[in-house]
Order: sequence, then structure tokens, then C-alpha cells
Amino acid sequence: MKRFLPLTFILLAMSSLLALAQKKAITGTVTDAANSAPMPGVSVHIKGSNLGTSTNAKGVYTISAAATDELVISYTGYKTITVGINGRSKIDITLVSDVAQLNEVVLIGTRSAGRVKLETAVPVDIVNVGKAASVTGRMDITDILNYSAPSFNYNKQSGSDGADHVELGTLRGLGPDQTLVLVNGKRRHSTAFVSVFGTRGRGNSGVDLSSIPTASIDRIEILRDGASAQYGSDAIAGVINLVLKKTTGVFNANVGYSGYYDPAFNSGKSVVASQYPHGGAIDGNGITIDANYGLALGKSGGFINFTGDYAKNGKTFRQTHDTTTSNPKALPINPYRRANGDGSAESGTFFFNHESPLAGTRTTLYSFGGYSYKASDDYAFTRNFSGRPERFPTDNSGKIIPVSGIIFTTPDGESYYNPIIRTHNTDIAVAVGAKGTLGDAWDWDLSNNIGNNKFHFFGYKTFNASLGADKTNFDDGGSEFLQNTSNLNINKHFGNIMQGLNLGFGGEYRYERYKIFSGEEASYKNYDPTGVKAAGAQGFPGYQPSDAVSAHRSVEGVYVDLEGDITKQWLIDFANRYEHYSDFGSNFNTKLATRYKITDNFNIRGSLGTGFRAPSLQQINYSSTFTNVQGTVISEVKIAPNYSPITKAAGIPNLKQEKSKNAGLGFTFKPVPELSFTVDGYYIKVTDRVVLSGQFSADDETLDPTFTNALKNLHVSSAQFFANAVNTTNKGLDVVIEYNKTIGANRFRVLFTGNFQTMKIDKVNYPPILGTTAALRETFLSEREKKFILASAPPQKLNLNPEFSHKNFTVGTRFTYFGKVVIDGYGDGTTLTPTVPTDDGSAQLPDQYIYSGKVVSDLYFAYKVAKSVRLSIGADNVFNVHPDLAYVKGAKGYAFNNEPSGPFDAVQMGQNGRRFFARVGFTF
Repeated sequence: MKRFLPLTFILLAMSSLLALAQKKAITGTVTDAANSAPMPGVSVHIKGSNLGTSTNAKGVYTISAAATDELVISYTGYKTITVGINGRSKIDITLVSDVAQLNEVVLIGTRSAGRVKLETAVPVDIVNVGKAASVTGRMDITDILNYSAPSFNYNKQSGSDGADHVELGTLRGLGPDQTLVLVNGKRRHSTAFVSVFGTRGRGNSGVDLSSIPTASIDRIEILRDGASAQYGSDAIAGVINLVLKKTTGVFNANVGYSGYYDPAFNSGKSVVASQYPHGGAIDGNGITIDANYGLALGKSGGFINFTGDYAKNGKTFRQTHDTTTSNPKALPINPYRRANGDGSAESGTFFFNHESPLAGTRTTLYSFGGYSYKASDDYAFTRNFSGRPERFPTDNSGKIIPVSGIIFTTPDGESYYNPIIRTHNTDIAVAVGAKGTLGDAWDWDLSNNIGNNKFHFFGYKTFNASLGADKTNFDDGGSEFLQNTSNLNINKHFGNIMQGLNLGFGGEYRYERYKIFSGEEASYKNYDPTGVKAAGAQGFPGYQPSDAVSAHRSVEGVYVDLEGDITKQWLIDFANRYEHYSDFGSNFNTKLATRYKITDNFNIRGSLGTGFRAPSLQQINYSSTFTNVQGTVISEVKIAPNYSPITKAAGIPNLKQEKSKNAGLGFTFKPVPELSFTVDGYYIKVTDRVVLSGQFSADDETLDPTFTNALKNLHVSSAQFFANAVNTTNKGLDVVIEYNKTIGANRFRVLFTGNFQTMKIDKVNYPPILGTTAALRETFLSEREKKFILASAPPQKLNLNPEFSHKNFTVGTRFTYFGKVVIDGYGDGTTLTPTVPTDDGSAQLPDQYIYSGKVVSDLYFAYKVAKSVRLSIGADNVFNVHPDLAYVKGAKGYAFNNEPSGPFDAVQMGQNGRRFFARVGFTF
């Protein structure tokens, strides 16, 4: 931490000294032209600058500006206006309502202040988070974006260890770590967690958006275009920028409830409900409480905005109800994961956003950040005594030692227990900086942003069978990731060059550290001298001391960005970026984007560029060890880090950056003020994508003896690795159509978004030692694993959201179509590609699950009960639609042979069904 203190002092010193040009306080009131009512939360910023503020509860603003500056006043649903100060100190503003005027100013994809989203050279979506969250039971940002942005996808994991506890989304069908996330334009750190199980994002980390309270966010900007040359690593698929609230003098609070009513698959409704744990008729009950308030600071437009929230949701339990063989909607009893469903979680978050202009200067101090804590609890796979008695605590005669509340017996005599995985996810981040203007309108921004995530595993209501029945809770260890980013950005707009030229350049220094810390000895050790009993905590064995690591690296980068209006119609943006990583080398990227106005209402835009994503410290250094017992021989199954001698013996080279080539072409069209179209096609070719391989056995005689001997010498029975293994190509089309019309007291809004995409695997980069036979190639990256990569997004996702409002009443629906997804099961192990035998034994069939396209329908009502109170009620997935059942027709005996061992994979709309919600909001 000491290395970052000097920068803090430098920031403070510069903020005090850079007061070269005098400004004075400008104040005024913004009112609605229709009723003269004051308007809180209106954005007021200085044209051509990054300095701005917003109005308080009384519609009053204060901003420090020069006599020659111009103010831009904007608010969603009202016409944006620009006024010159002309030496005045008080300027009152009246805004005219125009719901069709939704040309929001964007902060990403352009470094030129004041660019609206329909006139950028690349596509940008803007999501009004407060509005989106108020009319749904979906509780976190990731889930809300899944139904708000065309090419954003998220699937809730279940039965996949830590992946059940982290919400990681994807953009344009790529991985969770191939999208860069910013907060107020500054890089957000990723989670320490690495997904090694589960159908989505295997081998990836990413940013956990749920660690940022929804109520703290003014809007979310989603740049749907490769942007590594502008913003650096991870921006292959695009950029998500979370813009925090700046409001002052307004207190907002919300209380919400939601619960799932799923009579079709609730485990308690099954004819064999006694085989499964279950909740009530309504499960997954969730509550959310949040509050936001801002204080004005000084007389120059300063503010500090605070947000706190609390959320708690319960478990869900889902199984098929019927076990009748002839019923196509029935499946056998599920002994593999009796407690199938989503886990429970409880979280609390605090965030702040602050700016303080220095009086009489053109300098502003700012800071933002917060703390979040989330405790999650989810069931692992079931342990059945008839199948694996060595996983149970037994006496000397081999009989189960009964443990009340953990080991259960079914009516047919089976004894089982469901290990529980608990996680404590702690996140903290703080950014401090100063920004301002020097000389002849040279804008500068100097900041330091530090964030840390700690992901800690615990075993609960489980056993280390080699230790006995007395200990049932374990500390399994975990991981921690720290990222510190310091950057300086300089921006200058030249109004006298062409029709305007914007020059942006700067540099960045980033320090990253990743740790794995081991669990307590009982979480991983085998205490049985005979080697019969299973070792370690069942469900999630602890990290061993041999897994522990502390790794770090540094990154230096510089960029230059030129954005020029060649003519009033033609815009060109050209960016270049160079970065050097201390652990693998350097990278240079470039991007060219352009927009041409055919008419005032019709723009053509396109982009070409290269991109990259550096292998994360998590991928380079991740290590996990599972103990395997065969007879009296104890050996280990190892996910080996990139530097391990096992990895080197396998011929796996050092991880290097993923590289991409991006292209985009589209248009925006606004034939009438109420209607707008954006259509954008994209092409993304990624080489050397990092994936997690399959497991290679030390007993495989087809492998090179050098490799198998290395495994045996280290007592490792099987090993798997991270490798730059796959080249892929994504092609797609994003469509957004929006219609807004106000007629008297009636408001009509229709929003259609669509994403059409395909992905293909161009090549698998087999290491020579691991790719000599078809069987080894299948082990390295199986057809099943390829299906998971290809199914990161459905081939189509369409959303239609019509909404009608009359005075204080609003009613709306959402129809979301998720296209067909195909996933492979594990197979029965008798064939190279996964197949299973039919129930009558007459044939082998491909172990393939086809999830046909489905439509999810939402319905919501909102009413402003009083001036300060609003009420929303409704239902998500009102018709209780689920994915198709995960089984091969004619082979029900191999049902649940999928990743979560449940009725459905983590696809499409998820497994929980219909959810009712109610939400009350207060504004004072």
C-alpha cells in the first residue's frame, strides 16, 4: 500500500496548485415548462469539458464556470438546451418535455464531450437503471441487464461450486473476462474467483456487478464494439460503464419483495417429494432495501452522494414431478443432486460518489467507491451411501454414524447427505482524483483507483469421512485479487481545425496481485491410514498449502485518440494504444471508426480494429488439488498453474494474450422525432483464447512418458491446465428500435431489441504432447466443452417492451425470446464423443440436450400513490416458462447426465419459473 501514498499526495498538491484561470459560481433553477415545477437530478455541464453537476431536490444547481463558457442542460425525456453564460451569475432554465428526445449524451466510445448516442461512430446502449429495476423482481444488475441490453447475456449457475455465488455476464457471445467494466470511466477490478465448473465462463474471471448497489447508479452505458485501443485489456467484446448518481437534496428509498411460484417444478410438488429437500409453495423469497441521498458541498456545485442497500434471497428447489416412464414430461428420481436449485444469499453494500470544485479555479477534486459483503449458501452434489460409502462417517463395522440434520434416509432406505458450500465475498474499492482545465481549454484528469476482492470458501453440514463424524464445518481457504490503477488523461478540443478536432492522450500504470490461501488441514487431509476413506471436506475440498500462491505484475500503457469532424457530416475516430506487461510482454492495438451523416436523420457508421485480453493473474496462477484414493495409494488430481513443472512437462507454453480483430458496420435512422432505429453488424475473430483443458491421467499409456513420469513422481494421478487453446469467430447483428409518443396525459413507449449471432470454433491449438491421438485431442478440449463455448449466448435473443402511461399510472409488458441452445452431456464413457444407451439397450444415442427457443413474458404495473410514494407490482415469467428437460428421448435412464445434474442446464431463462414482485419507492 505504501507505493500508492506518494501518488495521493501528488494528487492533492496538484489540485491546490492548478488554479490558473479564474471562474465564478453560476447558480439557477431548472423548472418544467408544463407546470413550472422544479426538476431535481437535471444534468448541467460545461460544454466541451468534463466538469458538471446536477440539480438538487428544489431544482437548484450551482457550478463554477468562466464568463465565456456555455452550459449544456439535459434530462431524459426533455429537450437538451445549450445556453451561453455571457458574464451572468444567475441563469434559470425551463425545459420542455419531449419523450421522443432520448438522444442521451454518452461518456464511452468517444472522448469528445457532448456526443449523443445516435451520432457516435460506434453503438452505445444506455440503460436507465432506476426505471428498469423498479418494474421487475430481478435483484441484481447482471440479471436486469440480461433483459435490457440486446447482446448482454447471463445464465444463473447451479451445482457449479463458486460459480453459483457470482453473477458474471457476457457481451456479444464472448467470455465474462472479455468485457471491460468501468465505474465513472475508471477501470473496475475483477473478482478473485475463477470459474472451473459450470456451463458458462469456464476458466474465466470477470467483474461481479452485484458488488455495486443498483440504487447508486444513474445509468449504464454499454459500448458494443471492440475498444482495446481506447481502454486497454479486456475490451474485446466491448465496455460497460456504470455512471454513479450525482443528485443532492433528494432522498430516495425502495423496499421490494419477490418470490417464485412454480407449481410445475417445485420439488415439494413431486410425487416423490420425500426423496428431496424442498421449501414452500413460494420459494426463493427475496427482500431488498436501498436508500440514496446526496448533500451539496460548497457554493460551486460540489456534492457527495451516498447509497446503501441490503438484500436477502432464499433457496429454490426444482425437480420434475412425475416419474412415470411413459410421460414425456417425467424423469426418474434424481439421486445425484437431490437439492437442485439456486442457493441463498445475504448481502450489504455501501457506495459513495463525490466531487468538490475548488472555488475560483478550474480544478475539481473527486472520489468514489464503496464496500460490499455477500454471504452465500448453496447445495453441492448429493452423497449417497449405496454409491460411495467411503464418503460417509462409519463405525468399525462399516455402519453409518448417524448425524441428525445432515444425514437423511429416504422411504426406500437410501441414506444420503447434501454438502453445503458457503462463500464470503468481500469487495472494497476507492478512487480518488482531480480534474480540471489548464490554459487554453486543455482538460486533464489524474486519478488513482484501487480495488480488492476476497472470495472465501467454507464447507457446511459435510464431512471429511477419514476424520469421522464429529467435525461438520470446514474453512476451505480461498483467493484474493487486488488491482491498483493510476492514470492521467489529457483532452483538448480544437474548434478551428476542420469542423472540430478532439485530441486525447494519456498514460496508465496498473499493479495487480493475486493470492490463494489454504484452508484448514481438516478440509483437505486424509486421516485414514488404510486409504479407504475419502479425504477432505466433501462438496468442496480445501485449498492445500501446495496450492497457495502470491503473484503480482505491473502494466504500463500509453494511448493517443484523435476524433475529428472532417466536415459537418463526416466524423473519424482513430486510436492507438501500447501496453507492456511485466509477466508476458507488450501489445499494440489500433482502431479506426467513422460516422457519416447521409441526412440529419440518417447516419452510417463503422469500425475496424485490433484488440487483446491479457491472461489474468488468476488464470496464470490458479491451483487446486483434489485427493484421490485407489486401494491404499493416495494421489492427487491437480489443476496445475502455468508455471508448474507438470504443466511444462505437458508441453503447455506460457500463457500469452488473446488477440482479436474487430469490424462493425451499421446505421442509425430517426425518420420522425418519436421513432429511432439502430442496426449494427459485427465481426470478432479471437485467437489464442484461454480455456481450461480436460483431465489427463498418469496411467494413459498413449501419453509421452516424460509427462506421465512427471505426474507419477509428484504423486499426481490426473492433471488439467489453462492454455491458449481456441480460435473463434463471432458474427452478429444488434437491432434497437424505439418509439416514444406523448399525447396529452398519455404516454406511449415501445422498445424492441434484438441480437442475432453465430460463433464457430476455427481451430484448437493442441500442444504436441497432448494432441497426438483422437482420444487425447478429445480429452484436451472435448466436443462437450466446445458446445459450452458456442452456447455462451443463444443464436437469437429478442426483446419487445411496450408500455403505456396515463398521468400517474403505468402498465407494461416484456416479451423476451431466447433462441435454441444445444448442450452435450457426459455420455457413458464407452465412446469418444458422448453417447448413452437407450433404455431398452438396443442402441447408443448422442448424449445431446436440445433446448428449443422459448418466450418469457413479464407484466408490470406502476402507480404514483402520492407525491412522494410510488408502487410497482407484477410478475416476471408470468406464464411459468422453463427450458426443455435435459434428457435424451429414449434414454431416460441417463437423465441428469448434464453439468448441474438437474432437469435443466444453465441456459436461456433459468430454472426457477414464475416470480411475483412488489416494490414501494419513496422520494423526499
